[in-house]
Amino acid sequence: MEIMNFSLLALFSSAESLFVIQKWEPLYHLLNVSCFLLFFKAKSYISTSSSPVYLVDFSCLKPPNFLRVPFSTFIEHVKMLDFWDSESVDFMAKILTHSGQGEQTYFPPALHYIPPKAGHQEAIQEVHMVLFPVLEDLLIKTSISPSDIDILIVNCSGFCPAPSLSSIIINKYCMREDIKSYNISGMGCSASVLAIDMAKNILKTHKNSNAVILSTEILSTGWYPGKDRAKIVLNCMFRTGAAAILVTNKKEAKRTAKYQLLWSLRTLRAFDEKAYYSAFREEDSNGFTGVTLRRELLQVAGETLRSIISLLGLKVLPFTEVIWYVVSIIKKKFMNKSTEIYVPNFKSVIQHFCLPSSGKPIIREIGKGLKLTERDMEPALMTLHRFGNQSSSSVWYFPSALSKSLMCVRECTYSFI
Repeated sequence: MEIMNFSLLALFSSAESLFVIQKWEPLYHLLNVSCFLLFFKAKSYISTSSSPVYLVDFSCLKPPNFLRVPFSTFIEHVKMLDFWDSESVDFMAKILTHSGQGEQTYFPPALHYIPPKAGHQEAIQEVHMVLFPVLEDLLIKTSISPSDIDILIVNCSGFCPAPSLSSIIINKYCMREDIKSYNISGMGCSASVLAIDMAKNILKTHKNSNAVILSTEILSTGWYPGKDRAKIVLNCMFRTGAAAILVTNKKEAKRTAKYQLLWSLRTLRAFDEKAYYSAFREEDSNGFTGVTLRRELLQVAGETLRSIISLLGLKVLPFTEVIWYVVSIIKKKFMNKSTEIYVPNFKSVIQHFCLPSSGKPIIREIGKGLKLTERDMEPALMTLHRFGNQSSSSVWYFPSALSKSLMCVRECTYSFI
C-alpha cells in the first residue's frame, strides 16, 4: 500500500513537471492537483469508515512511593559500588542533571539493592509488579473480564523469558484457550504504538473482538555495570512504567470509547546502517552487556520523521497545505535546489501531539521537525520530568494526564509519534 502511495506521488510529480516544462495552461495544473487530492481523500475516507477501530480506555502504572529514586539517592548508591570510578560517577551525575527528568521517578525493587540484583527471578517479579496491577485496573475501567479478551499483545524490548510474557499473563488470569497472543521484543520506545498498528491489522480479520495491549520495559536485567559511557547513559535515563490499552472493533464501543483510530503509519529504517547501529545491544571489552546509544540517534530520529511527513500529510492535511508541500518539492527538484521543503502545518488538524518522552533532545528534535511551539512540547517534557523515560509505555502517560485536564472537551485529535 505504501509503495502504491509513493508511486502515485511520483506519477503526480512527473506529470506536474511535464506541465511546467511544456508550459501548459494553468488549467492542466489545477486538474492534475485536484484529481490527486480527491483520490487520496476518498481512499482515506473509505479506509477509515469501512472497519472502525476504537480505543476504549487505557491505564498507566503509578508505582508506589517507596520505589522513588531522587538524584541524591542514585548518586549515593552508585558511589558505593566498587566497579565505577569517580569519573564515571561524575558523568552519570551530569547526565541526570541535563536529562529533563525530576526527583520522583521510579526504579524497580531489584535496582534499589546495593549492588543491584539483575537476575532472572528479580525480572520475573518486576513483570508481576508492573503488568498485573495495570491490567487489573484496565479491566475495572472497561468492565470486561479476562475471558472477554480475544487478542493479547505484550511488548517489552529487553526481557524475553520462557514461558513468554503473554503466557505469564494468560496463565495468571486463566484466559481462553483460543486467545491470540503475541510478544514484541527489541523494538524500543516505538513498540507500544507499533502494537496499536498490529492490533488494527489483526482486528481486520477478527470481527467483533477485543484486543488488549500491555506495554512495559523490564529494567532489572538491563542494568549495565561497566564503564563504557555510551552504555552508562541508559542506567540514568530509563525508569519504571507500564500501560494497558483496550482496542476493539465492536460497534457498541462507539458510545463509550475514548478515541477512534483514524490512521496508523509505520516507518522502518533498519536498512540504513546508521539507523541500525544508533541503539545497539552489545558486550563491552570486559564482557558486560549493555545498549550503546550513539550520537547519530538524533539525526536518525529527524530523518525518520521527515520520511513519514509526506504520507501522513496526504491523509490528514487540508488541500492547501498539501499543495504547498508538493509545490515546494517540485521547486526544489527542478528549479532551485537550495529551496527548503515546506513543512506542513499539522496543527491545523491535530490538537495534541503525543511525543515519546525518550529524552529532552529527542522531544525537541521531533518538535523542530514538526515546527511545534514550546507549548506543544510542554506536555511531553513534563511527562519526562515526572516519570522519566519509561520506554514504550511513556507515550500513554501524556494523554492520561491531559485527559484529566480536558474533562469538558468532547472531541480532540491526537497524533502519536
